[in-house]
Amino acid sequence: MASVVLSEAEKLYVVHGVQEDLRVDGRGCEDYRCAEVETDVVSNTSGSARVKLGHTDILVGVKAEMGTPKLEKPDEGYLEFFVDCSANATPEFEGRGGEELGTEIANTLYRVFSSESSVDLKSLCINPREHCWVLYVDVLLLECGGNLFDAISIAVKAALFNTRIPKVRVLEDEEGSKEIELSDDPYDCIRLNVVDVPCIITLSKIGYRHVVDATLQEEACSLASLLISVTSKGALTSMKKVGKGSLDPESIFEMMETGKRVGKSLHVALQKILDEEESLGTSRQKVGFLG
Repeated sequence: MASVVLSEAEKLYVVHGVQEDLRVDGRGCEDYRCAEVETDVVSNTSGSARVKLGHTDILVGVKAEMGTPKLEKPDEGYLEFFVDCSANATPEFEGRGGEELGTEIANTLYRVFSSESSVDLKSLCINPREHCWVLYVDVLLLECGGNLFDAISIAVKAALFNTRIPKVRVLEDEEGSKEIELSDDPYDCIRLNVVDVPCIITLSKIGYRHVVDATLQEEACSLASLLISVTSKGALTSMKKVGKGSLDPESIFEMMETGKRVGKSLHVALQKILDEEESLGTSRQKVGFLG
């Protein structure tokens, strides 16, 4: 993961600020940086989103393709995640540097979406055991400026919200063979319900306190972080510790409570942006290099 090297004096400055609930950029411990969220930015996808959080820049595209349901879940579609760490995002991604991180992020996303309630996979089934929709979720890391997992989860939720899947009719002839007919009307589509799609909140332990949405400098001062996925209702669906340091049970409990509280307000803010973009329709002004 992208990292910076700080001197001991710089680390002390960051740590002492966090103890006083005053971070280097003026935020409190539970404050996020301003996030820019834009949907429908890649034309040849079923749904897409771009999220900029500080200096972290993420692009997500979702493609719906027809496939065969998995044997153990014959009446459901499924999601596949692929993460590409652009070598331009940080020098550490050159060569094979980004592959390990890409795999780690994809595995985390599989864990977050393994919860039965996150996406209604049954709505992606066309006919059991034969045809279903497979959603290929491609994540591209354009720039890494700290707090990757949170930014990626926001971008994935926004892209899934933006996803439109063509309606399908299954026609059967006299011999019983089935033919699938896709609707070519762009407005005749299925939309995913993303209300229960969780967002990841990363809580980084710095000194005796913890912060959300850590910058690269703050990540350099943190020996351990807790990644928790939280739904819009504040339910915790998965948890993972990262980093070499240890966390005591009391810290973990406090971090979980902060994560739930911050997660709920993050979902509210994100949904407000998504609804505003939706209401503007095609009249909204495109920004950024994909406009």
